[in-house]
Amino acid sequence: MGLRPLRRLRTAVARRRTVRSLHRGVPRIPAPPPAAPAPAAADEDLPRGWFVNPIAEGADPCVVRDGASYLWVQSVGDRAIVIGRSDRLTSLGERRVVWSAPPDGPFCAEVWAPELVRLDDRWHIYFAASDGDNRRHRTFVLVADTDDPMGPYTVHGPLATGDADGEPQWAIDLTVLEHAGRRYAIWSGWPGPTDPTQHLYIAAMASPTTLAGPRVRISDAGDHPWERVRADRPGGLNEAPQVVQHAGRTFLLYSASHAWHPTYRMGLLELTGPDPLDARSWRKHREPVFDPTTATPGVGHGMIVDTGEGDRSWLVFHRKIDDDTSFRRAIHLEPVAWDPDGWPDLGTPTPAGLPRPAPAGTPTSTVSGSRSWHFPREPVSRAFDYYGHQQLVGEDRDGLHLGVVPEAPVNAYRSGEKVVLRDGDYSDVTVSAMLDLCDGRGAVGLLLRTTAPAVGPAAQRGYFLGYDAGAASLVIVRTDGRAAHLLARHPVSDPPAGRFRLVAVALGDALTVSLTAADTRPAGTATTLRARDPHYRSGSIGVRVDDADACLTELEVRPIRSGTGPQPTAENRST
Repeated sequence: MGLRPLRRLRTAVARRRTVRSLHRGVPRIPAPPPAAPAPAAADEDLPRGWFVNPIAEGADPCVVRDGASYLWVQSVGDRAIVIGRSDRLTSLGERRVVWSAPPDGPFCAEVWAPELVRLDDRWHIYFAASDGDNRRHRTFVLVADTDDPMGPYTVHGPLATGDADGEPQWAIDLTVLEHAGRRYAIWSGWPGPTDPTQHLYIAAMASPTTLAGPRVRISDAGDHPWERVRADRPGGLNEAPQVVQHAGRTFLLYSASHAWHPTYRMGLLELTGPDPLDARSWRKHREPVFDPTTATPGVGHGMIVDTGEGDRSWLVFHRKIDDDTSFRRAIHLEPVAWDPDGWPDLGTPTPAGLPRPAPAGTPTSTVSGSRSWHFPREPVSRAFDYYGHQQLVGEDRDGLHLGVVPEAPVNAYRSGEKVVLRDGDYSDVTVSAMLDLCDGRGAVGLLLRTTAPAVGPAAQRGYFLGYDAGAASLVIVRTDGRAAHLLARHPVSDPPAGRFRLVAVALGDALTVSLTAADTRPAGTATTLRARDPHYRSGSIGVRVDDADACLTELEVRPIRSGTGPQPTAENRST
């Protein structure tokens, strides 16, 4: 993932007790039945051309089309900004840290909601940051030093987001409106230095790094009860403005209530007058346009992306993973339909795990040959997609770490962190990995015949064949996207003390996993477990951890041709 600079952000490893698990202690929310039949039952491979949410962990998503690519920008750990380049909307692609906050100063902490935009033939990233005190949140802008959006950048600001005196004021989530040949900045701000009510403001721009005049309030957070943090009390929140222009109409999609609450939702303004700096030119829709449900709490900070499908676009947004008051969120995609008069119909958010047709332009090619990777020599995001919290993965000199926890995690949660080979398509296959279980209380293993990967411990269809250090045993598990089903378990009499090799084989309905310690024991000494299961026939490969920190250094995949490979027999088969 090209995330080596993030390693410097953690000075020690605090184990799993510091991070709440997605599947332990989190309220289970019953999902309603799908609005349309799935293309395959949960115990069947999901066909190509479909995906499931959530596609990634994160909050405040921003994605921009750049030719045939999508550019994703995210804040990681409130201390760094990362950009990913992808050939599809359902993947964050190959990622790189483009800017890290300094150790002190006015923008050293609370780096929030970066937004990428190309202005005057140069890439810019607007973001909010502070010195560690939220009351001093200001808006800054990174300007690319070259024509490469993947960096490097130089920081400017803070921008003058205050009143007539020109002094900067509390401001987050700045976006840019281009209208009638002029540019305007729109953001979420406080009316004064101590009033935390968040309204939406606009100001003209003299340049991409300078505002030209005093701010004008265009949306009051107390206009409607659903915009307030609590409907029975004054004081509200408007934030995350995003410009939507379609069929000659200009809208402003925004979020209201509070991202901390399950009631977080989206509203819409429309520019109906000639002057964006005149508050009377903006008309607010009386009802929210995208509401949470009991199965999909806290939906917000969304933007509409044009994928070239004509009458359909896509809403990219974050959603709370549970219905408590927290900031644990993940990124979802939903299709947007356009009414004949140009009005966006955002529909209703669908629960995690339900198959959806992929956006137009999603590649259909497959990877099915023999391959090998050595980490960290090769950036993992070049060929793999990562599903898990962005602070729980890192590439260091000793390899790729999955499930590593920083000393001070920010809104982190466990979710069965995994990497899955992008576009992998294997049926009968052997997968081999060299691993070191740095935290010996969890499990690590190989994913075979995997389809429909998403963020979540059981959020994939396919098989997990691995080593459970907590129980000192090999395991073979089937996951159907929502639940895990143990197929076989066998104790390891002499657990590895350091590096070890896992080899997993799928051949027809036969599954085999073996563990060989990479220490001074005699060569070839291995523990082997076998099982049979007919459900999944093909898919990708990968590596997954469960409440563990594992370091991966080598990974190899080899298809098994007809008539070759191991043949499990009845007498050595576990069930």
